[in-house]
Amino acid sequence: MSTHVTYELEGHVAVITYNRPEAMNAINAEMRRSLNEAFARFREEEEAWVAIVTGAGRAFCAGGDMRDGAGSTGDFAGTFWEKPTVNSFESGWEIYKPVIAAVNGYCLGYGLTLVTWCDFVIASDRAEFGFPEVRLGVPTIVGAIRLPQRINWQYAMELLLTGERIDAARAKEVGLAGWVVPHEELMDEARSLAHRLLAAAPLAARATKEVAVRSQFLPPVEAIRFGETMRMVASSTEDAREGRQAMAEGREPAWKAR
Repeated sequence: MSTHVTYELEGHVAVITYNRPEAMNAINAEMRRSLNEAFARFREEEEAWVAIVTGAGRAFCAGGDMRDGAGSTGDFAGTFWEKPTVNSFESGWEIYKPVIAAVNGYCLGYGLTLVTWCDFVIASDRAEFGFPEVRLGVPTIVGAIRLPQRINWQYAMELLLTGERIDAARAKEVGLAGWVVPHEELMDEARSLAHRLLAAAPLAARATKEVAVRSQFLPPVEAIRFGETMRMVASSTEDAREGRQAMAEGREPAWKAR
């Protein structure tokens, strides 16, 4: 992994940081590869149960680097149109561990697309959000698919079709951000939420998130049947037995993600 992205495991919390502050954390091909490596490591690392993604410097991520490959962001650039481009967390990798976005500054284009795939968004009071693509003559694609699923249609279209930015207070008002906090408290708040999430059995949390994601695209009966199947799988884990034992003994459970 290059220095463009850092990955630090703090107990069971992985902190993934866009680390190209001299370029406002704009994404070029090298940074895309590094991001993929970081999220792949988070997905596969057994000790990593929750992730926080943030940015170094004044930006969370200012989008694609137009000065470095005209905004090219990796291996799919220039390939034939029908090849799948779900090749990153931002574009839709399935990761069912909880992910928190700690948005510290400018969150534009690719950066905002990633945020729409996170489970929680905590914004610094200095944060700004936007999809500027239409003002550059190109459409927003993954953002256009995902943003209307997260917020009111008219608010989503306002961001997508004007290319304008909104501040943190407006992001919270329209439901894009869950919390707005003083800039200096951003990472403390993100870590506090991460530790709240660690109170849950990690496999049960992942099963719950997967049901929440997949059931949106299933008819009601199929969604319930899928959920009940996931319940049976999760209920047979070592953690489920530990949860029942801890409750019977009146103590806190010791989760192992097994």
